[in-house]
Amino acid sequence: MSPLPLSAALLLLLQTLSLLLPPSHSLTCSSQTFTNNEVYANCLDLPSLTSYLHFTYTPSTSSLSIAFQAPPSQTDGWISWAINPTSAGMAGSQALVAFKASNGSMTVQTYNISSYALAAPGKLSFEVKNTSAEYSGGVMRIFATLVLNEGMGTTVNQVWQVGPSVTDGVPDKHAFQAANLNAKGTLDLLKGEATSSGSSGGARTRRKNIHGILNVVSWGIMFPVGAIIARYLRTFQSADPAWFYLHAFCQTSAYAIGVAGWGTGLKLGSESKGVQYTNHRNIGIALFCLATVQVFALFLRPKKDHKYRFYWNIYHHSIGYAILVLGILNVFKGLDILLPAKKWRSAYIIVISVLGGIALLLEAITWVVVLRRKSNKSTKPYDGHNNGRQQPLSS
Repeated sequence: MSPLPLSAALLLLLQTLSLLLPPSHSLTCSSQTFTNNEVYANCLDLPSLTSYLHFTYTPSTSSLSIAFQAPPSQTDGWISWAINPTSAGMAGSQALVAFKASNGSMTVQTYNISSYALAAPGKLSFEVKNTSAEYSGGVMRIFATLVLNEGMGTTVNQVWQVGPSVTDGVPDKHAFQAANLNAKGTLDLLKGEATSSGSSGGARTRRKNIHGILNVVSWGIMFPVGAIIARYLRTFQSADPAWFYLHAFCQTSAYAIGVAGWGTGLKLGSESKGVQYTNHRNIGIALFCLATVQVFALFLRPKKDHKYRFYWNIYHHSIGYAILVLGILNVFKGLDILLPAKKWRSAYIIVISVLGGIALLLEAITWVVVLRRKSNKSTKPYDGHNNGRQQPLSS
């Protein structure tokens, strides 16, 4: 009995994605939990300093509950999140600063910042209550509820920062690298969106985009295309052995690009202390391992008439289908993490749907060819056919 056709596998995968995948929101929100078990309406991956902001805004009371998370630049450093009612920079910021006190416990202090040199802690221009902080896994977190003044509006300037040390209870100056200077932007409290006012947009954001592009191209597009080539072009005798070289070129190229994407993912993971995308990470590792075994198995590929060729084909097809399904699934999980514009998610769905439609059309065409050969009682031996019946993905 022939295994599930490639076209049917692609279409079945598309039909079940809506059941397997959560709604399009950031997996950061579900992967980060807090000891107070608080749940926030919005979660933003800020574009610099590996920082994240969870918040809930209540318009009726102008109340803003926040949880800000970032790794300090040194173990005994500090983190800060602020709203600036007057400008987009640091001067004028109403800041919450968290660090370890002399007794080792976490503390939160408020600063009305008038210059780059911190004065003594003091009251902010709006009410702040329920402040607390915690430190675990190399990451500090600030919790607070802000009661914003009338007239501040629902779009505010935010500034965040991390520092290396604290001296006599006073946070020392932070670094002035690009990531530090770009740690500012606007926060739309109603839409739950943030924009960065930094010129570079953050090197980490660029690496995340590169990681996403590489993996979409490799696991999400090139591997399915290579599988389609192997299953359907080989049906036409005139395409032998061109189909095999096309298939091998496509899959080895996809593997090389995928390894580059996997490497950028490892780099991003090492930079994101306290943040784990467990499912995305585990599927990525499985894909790398399976694809590595698949590529190197080419060196062990028996000849067509070898007694072990049948078993090698079973192994090769099974691993290939596993890579196909896991690759597409992980692309969607990655899109949920990156949260690009909706047009990019829609574009990928269209690409995969087109590939599924092409596979379905080719499935019908190849079976017509096979049945005609069977009716003509063709006995010409050909790799990929046995008594007129199509065999899947022999290569």
